[in-house]
Amino acid sequence: MVGNSLQLNRNVIALTLQIHRMQLPREVIVGKGTLDQVVPVCKKLGFSKSALVVTGVNTYKIVGYKVIDLLTDSGINASHLIVSSSTMNEVDSVREKIRELNPQVVLGVGGGTKIDLAKLSAAHQHLPFISVPTTASHDGIASPLASIKDSQKLYSIMAQAPMAIIADTSIIVKASHRYSASGCGDVLAKFTAVQDWLLAHKAKEEYYGEYAASLAIMSAKLVSRNADLIKRSNEEGLRVLIEALISCGVAMSIAGSSRPSSGSEHLFSHALHSIAPGHALHGEMAGVGTIMMAYLHNLNWERIKSKLEKVAAPTTADDLKVESRDVVDSLLKAKTIRPDRYTILDEKKLTHKTAKTLAKKTGVI
Repeated sequence: MVGNSLQLNRNVIALTLQIHRMQLPREVIVGKGTLDQVVPVCKKLGFSKSALVVTGVNTYKIVGYKVIDLLTDSGINASHLIVSSSTMNEVDSVREKIRELNPQVVLGVGGGTKIDLAKLSAAHQHLPFISVPTTASHDGIASPLASIKDSQKLYSIMAQAPMAIIADTSIIVKASHRYSASGCGDVLAKFTAVQDWLLAHKAKEEYYGEYAASLAIMSAKLVSRNADLIKRSNEEGLRVLIEALISCGVAMSIAGSSRPSSGSEHLFSHALHSIAPGHALHGEMAGVGTIMMAYLHNLNWERIKSKLEKVAAPTTADDLKVESRDVVDSLLKAKTIRPDRYTILDEKKLTHKTAKTLAKKTGVI
């Protein structure tokens, strides 16, 4: 009898380990003038009474107040909170506001910082979240993860996927092209991220999801193929980029982790951010990291570099406004950012000499 009970427990545990929960957006609206869909989307999802809008100082002036007016005019009790940096202190501030107001839904209106704060805070309070991006700088607009800064270090924390994404291209196109170029860097990073994931699968028997990986690679190929269109800073090219960023976020939701979108190139980006903070955007650093990691993976790093150049994204230390030694130090530090994440850096085991050679051969320094 005891033996049967133990076997039953083992079967239950085995079944639990096989469960793979995917959290995907229910509504994705991309295009010109889509901001007007905020109210219809909220009401369609059952949020007709109250909402909290998390936004920034500048984004409030550009679009945040419009979202609040649209919600209020429709009879939804809309409050707002202006935030700045993506720190745990700010997360606590948003959580406190949520506890005070008890809204039905939280909307993140702005760039990556505002969306990540809204996303994580809402997840902590078990509330749904809607993403309303004003830039296309990285795939956080659709991913279930949030990047939070602590003591100059960035941490990726599992939060929740947005229940809806409303991306108005007529608003996003007005942002500096630098943000879109950064978004391209974040999407092209999937070329090396997926290779790292596959490497971890082969070397460490880590779970590898072929569909999620294929979706991420397809997004990278889409941006690569449309680099000429994206560089023109028009709504057509921007739409291609936004759809690719959303696909990357969905890939992470399907995988249940950031694996299809974040590998050694992102470890380099986080390392560089900690060594030389405030100089470059996340996607810009990830793009430069992709060039070097593609070299280590024996991929066509020159083609990746040319695509980044075509969209006016950084490809060198000078472009990133960092020193050559910062790049070399970041290559050496990258592996320590997430010791649990097996990548090409675990196999190549760079030294100061080989890291410097890598950066020089790829023209980064």
